[in-house]
Amino acid sequence: MAGKTKIVLIAFVLSLPFWWGINLLEKNLNDFLFWHQISENPEVLTADLSLYQKLETMKPFSKDGNENPELNVQAAISFLIKRDGQERILFEKNMNKELPVASLTKLMTAKIVLDNYDLEKEIIVSREAVEQEENFGKLQIGKALPVGYLLYPLLMESSNDAAFSLANDYDGMTGREFVGLMNTEAERLNLKSTAFGNTTGLDPEDWEPTDRINISTVSDLTGLAKTLLPESLVWEILSTPKYSYFGPELVNTNQLLTDDTIDWQGRIIGGKTGYTEMAGGCFLLVLESLNKETLINIILGTENTDSRFQEMKKLVNWLNQAYVW
Repeated sequence: MAGKTKIVLIAFVLSLPFWWGINLLEKNLNDFLFWHQISENPEVLTADLSLYQKLETMKPFSKDGNENPELNVQAAISFLIKRDGQERILFEKNMNKELPVASLTKLMTAKIVLDNYDLEKEIIVSREAVEQEENFGKLQIGKALPVGYLLYPLLMESSNDAAFSLANDYDGMTGREFVGLMNTEAERLNLKSTAFGNTTGLDPEDWEPTDRINISTVSDLTGLAKTLLPESLVWEILSTPKYSYFGPELVNTNQLLTDDTIDWQGRIIGGKTGYTEMAGGCFLLVLESLNKETLINIILGTENTDSRFQEMKKLVNWLNQAYVW
């Protein structure tokens, strides 16, 4: 038996080059026939490329068996805008529920400034502006600062000082008039569930149920974010981790800008945070996929300031796992 086994093994080893040759010959023959077919019928290659391009434009593909994420939030949305302008909701929770929006308000504040102000005109910061609730923005009483610069503390650090100064210290503008422009713009944009009572998003002092607060929905906020997408300055600011052009260093409140644990293969276009006791944690994060598609992600009503980042990471990580990009 041992002798027969040796003979079989020797025969097998000696036959290997033959079978390798057959496989190589088959591969070369297939390659030859394929390229001969392409040379005779180039439309085949064109069709293959067209199919590939078509598949690329159809992305993202939903993967089977991926359940929606369990987000501990009052409302959320992930809204896709494809390169050809097509739109699609990838995830939503209570998308039309009216909720307080805290400092996401300042996205509309910035829009009113961009639409109506001269960004190079200087504003002299008033005492009342510096005395606003919070210590962000590092503004100084009597300091003359360009409108364009004040957008940085407004959006990066969510500065209520900057919001007040922009609304009250510019060329005769009053806070009441500014808020009126915000509500008029909301109506123009057909944001039917959105209303503003101030430029900051702060909860009213000694709040009563009849008091007007800043409210919106994740659906409406998606519409607002869409109108801001062409505003390159907004996203330049919202994607800047730190900024110190005028001296005091501004630090962006968006922790995900420097978070290596977020599972996303594209890039962060920018984000805006918010928090008050009434609103809870709020967060808007705009992403770009590797296919240059835009995703607007919004969450409202998390338990605290830290959980808004954790819940957003859950949503973004789920998007990366649930779809083929």
